[in-house]
Amino acid sequence: MAPGPARPHRDDLAIALAGLLGGLLLWGLGLGVRTPGDPLVLWAGRWPVLLPLAVTAGCEALRRTRPRTALLTGTAAVACDTVTQGSLATLVMYTDLVYAGVLYGTAAWARRVLWVTGLVTVAATLVPLAVWRVPEALLIGVVTGIVTFGPAATGWSVRNHREAAEAARLHAEQTALLAETDRVQAVAAERARMARELHDMVAGHLSAIAIHSTAALSLDDPATSRDALAVIRENSVDGLTEMRRLIGLLRDGPDGDAPAAVPTLDGLAALVSSARAGGLDVGLSADHGKVAAPVELAAYRIVQESLTNALKHGGEGPVRVSVQERDHALRIEVSSPCTGRETPRAPGSGTGLIGMRERAVLLGGTFGAGPADGRWTVRAVLPLTGSEGGSA
Repeated sequence: MAPGPARPHRDDLAIALAGLLGGLLLWGLGLGVRTPGDPLVLWAGRWPVLLPLAVTAGCEALRRTRPRTALLTGTAAVACDTVTQGSLATLVMYTDLVYAGVLYGTAAWARRVLWVTGLVTVAATLVPLAVWRVPEALLIGVVTGIVTFGPAATGWSVRNHREAAEAARLHAEQTALLAETDRVQAVAAERARMARELHDMVAGHLSAIAIHSTAALSLDDPATSRDALAVIRENSVDGLTEMRRLIGLLRDGPDGDAPAAVPTLDGLAALVSSARAGGLDVGLSADHGKVAAPVELAAYRIVQESLTNALKHGGEGPVRVSVQERDHALRIEVSSPCTGRETPRAPGSGTGLIGMRERAVLLGGTFGAGPADGRWTVRAVLPLTGSEGGSA
């Protein structure tokens, strides 16, 4: 169903009633704009004044819901009022119709009313002056401007202020929405970073603990058990250290009083030694200069996660780690033997490759991993140019 016509606003009904009662009071007192002997009065007598008054009051009830219709009808009523003795209430209500027509009408209608009332005011000023050539003729233009152009200009000013206030409100809402979106994205990015850090720091140590504890339980050999327990203890201590570092980072923040040390490429040798103690045959080839901190951390974590995956999924054989700086980029390659084992030697979350790919992409680099020639190879290229401001 199509919506019905809007009902008159309650305030407009009150304005219309007040204008009508005021006009009737003036009519009852015999107060008019012109005297009965005025040459402009074509409808003599008191009763003709009531028709324009009633019509204008009815238009006031439509000033907000039908501003164009109300103004056109009110203009016709005022034109009729000029050939009677006239009513001040009719003129006052008409000025309000002009104001409301500009304020509540469409933008095109408001501009048209403003131009028309301006031209009418100019014409009402110049034409009588040119015809009668007396200064008193200017009063016609003044009265016309007060009744028409003045209310139109006031309505235009109020309309512009309202539109500016509405635009400012919408801009504030958009700004708040963008700020909330940025906050949500920042929280999501921080949670993803924390998840990568937690996974990369702890997963390798827990995997080694799980594998060597299984070996200690399955082999009835005191020497093997002691070696397995030594590896378990070493990884437990390292895991606790990493956890304390992460907790300190979360508690104090990067600008806290006691910032925790961030792993660097200088720690790759110790990382490889730890992997060897866990049972991997690892060879390291590193050739690089000074690298930005975000690139160092990302490279370290990629190598760390690759060695963890080699421990959990790899077969027997050497693991080769290469970290080389070439063509303004740090190129990382970790290759380990593939195995036909359906299940890993230790359970995993399945997010290791995702985390490594995210670290490379955040720095504008590339990442790839997959089997080739019986070996599983992880390759990452991390650009060195413009990486100082990044975050991995």
